[in-house]
Amino acid sequence: MDSLITAAAHALAAGDPFGALNRVALRNDPPALALRGIAMAQLGDLDRAKLLLRQAARAFGPKEAVSRARCIVAEAEIALVSRDLGWPAKTLDAARATLERHGDRVNGAHARHLEARRLLLIGRLDEAERKLGELDPDLLPPALRTAHELAVAGIAMRRLRSKAARDALARAEQAARQAHIPALTAEVENTAQALNSPAARLIAAGRERSLLLDEVEALQASKALVVDACRHVVRDEQASIPLATRPVLFALARTLAEAWPGDVTRELLLARAFGARHADESHRARLRVEIGRLRSMLQAVAEISATRQGFALAPSRARDVLILARPVEEQHGAVLAFLADGEAWSSSALALALSASQRTVQRALDGLALAGKVQSVGRGRALRWMTTPVPGFTTTLLLPAPLPGG
Repeated sequence: MDSLITAAAHALAAGDPFGALNRVALRNDPPALALRGIAMAQLGDLDRAKLLLRQAARAFGPKEAVSRARCIVAEAEIALVSRDLGWPAKTLDAARATLERHGDRVNGAHARHLEARRLLLIGRLDEAERKLGELDPDLLPPALRTAHELAVAGIAMRRLRSKAARDALARAEQAARQAHIPALTAEVENTAQALNSPAARLIAAGRERSLLLDEVEALQASKALVVDACRHVVRDEQASIPLATRPVLFALARTLAEAWPGDVTRELLLARAFGARHADESHRARLRVEIGRLRSMLQAVAEISATRQGFALAPSRARDVLILARPVEEQHGAVLAFLADGEAWSSSALALALSASQRTVQRALDGLALAGKVQSVGRGRALRWMTTPVPGFTTTLLLPAPLPGG
């Protein structure tokens, strides 16, 4: 490996893409193409980066399998950052196996992190946690150790384990300082800010207040009857009843919980569950059927009784009834929640992350665009959606070891 390639690789590892480009910008040999691709990725020109990396991968000879695998790993990270979640995972897995087989354990570990981060984005937490568990963070260089701890913190936040998340962020902050890469430090700070932002709202007795993740975690262990509008579950300390696939029943349960210890009129229940403005006998008959179904499903945690005006909820064991709601509730709120990370998402990636059809997601995006809450960039297959323009681009597109060479 010549001195310019070595110097450019070291500049990239230190988070200095301009320093790398100053050394290899005019070269078109495979190692230089690969380094130029990584530099353009760090600068945010992802389309140009992908083109350069593919050119480099094709140009490497049959005896340079490791270099070609490193290009694939870099392209996989670009796909992750650009939210191309449909990028072939088997290709990345094959590249990881090649790197590990040839002794490049650091870049192999980097590939495992990309797999874990993709799994985390689409909500497959058990698989993501298993991928991370295969690695020893103490053996990783500071930049990759930072990424590792950020992934651990992300899983802990999704699992409502605030202490584990804060511990992981503390380790990530320490590793980022050792790496001396401003982008990594900024990413740790952004994650810490998210951890200290309202995670949900608590609604009880007609009043509401914001909750941090720590408080949401404490609520899960409380003895109250909780109607969880974040996960669409009704639970107390002994039982949990999922209603995610029963939106009408959950709407009835939440309405009854909001009125506890009072009752709810039939007219309000019809409006909240069915959107019926003018109820007729068919609506009332349907309400009786759905209340019967809800009564049967909640019998382990609560009773539903008829009153003169309508119906009332009474917890079986708990003394209080609480509602846990999202920080902001509006139509298509789940789509907005994913777009809030500041990245540009495709409708197919959102559909994968939300476990919904692409057509359903596209209708939601069209509605949000008409309301001025999201905007699109690009055209055709390159069309992406985001909430607001992002002036900077913070990314961890840093291969932890020099890209070219064997």
